[in-house]
Amino acid sequence: MKIGKWIGGGLGWAIGGPIGAMLGFAIGSLYDDKNNITTNISGHTNQTTASDFTVSILVLSAAVMKADGKILKSELEYVKQFFVRQFGVEKTKDLMLVFKEILKQEINLYDVCQQINYYMQPPEKLQLLHYLFGIALADNELHPNELSVIETISRYLGISASDLNSLKAMFVKDNNNAYDILEIAPSATDDEVKKAYRLMAIKYHPDKVSHLGPEHQQAAKEKFQQLNQAYETIKKQRGMK
Repeated sequence: MKIGKWIGGGLGWAIGGPIGAMLGFAIGSLYDDKNNITTNISGHTNQTTASDFTVSILVLSAAVMKADGKILKSELEYVKQFFVRQFGVEKTKDLMLVFKEILKQEINLYDVCQQINYYMQPPEKLQLLHYLFGIALADNELHPNELSVIETISRYLGISASDLNSLKAMFVKDNNNAYDILEIAPSATDDEVKKAYRLMAIKYHPDKVSHLGPEHQQAAKEKFQQLNQAYETIKKQRGMK
């Protein structure tokens, strides 16, 4: 099996621009068939497909992992297990080969993020950032350089500082992380807490990324569950009903 045939068939917008160039170069390095990924496209689409999202993860994960100057086994294993759940063992073998080739390339974050930002909807971008925090914390440490890269990605994707802090709080725990997840201050009134939860529940609802496939939706459900846990923590602390 050639990876270009099955991943190319599901690619929409990601085949063009800097992302497509990086992917084509990686596949060409492995299979000496740089045209394979373009000759198997079923038709360009502006809607983000599961393959578009997957390729975006490959490229941005590489950028985050390279930020601290070392590629850790725990980080590679995290990526591997993610794709095993999504695609199965056999396809993951090919994906990891491509990923390792992407890790060797220089990544122009601005150009890559411009392409993603043009096509992805806000819920998809939030889910992408949630995944990147998971990669960065795979070794149980958020290196300052990794955080800096994620912050840069967030800025290029037009994600607000409050949304960035909300996602970060799901991984980095402190006394106020439940409030940070809901994007409110500890001084918020009970009514403001309830209102914030309702707004965040709409923003983080798993149905917003259902078109990306079951694995990505499962990750969205985990994010939604973290939101619910934050809300329940605040309610318990305050004695709210």
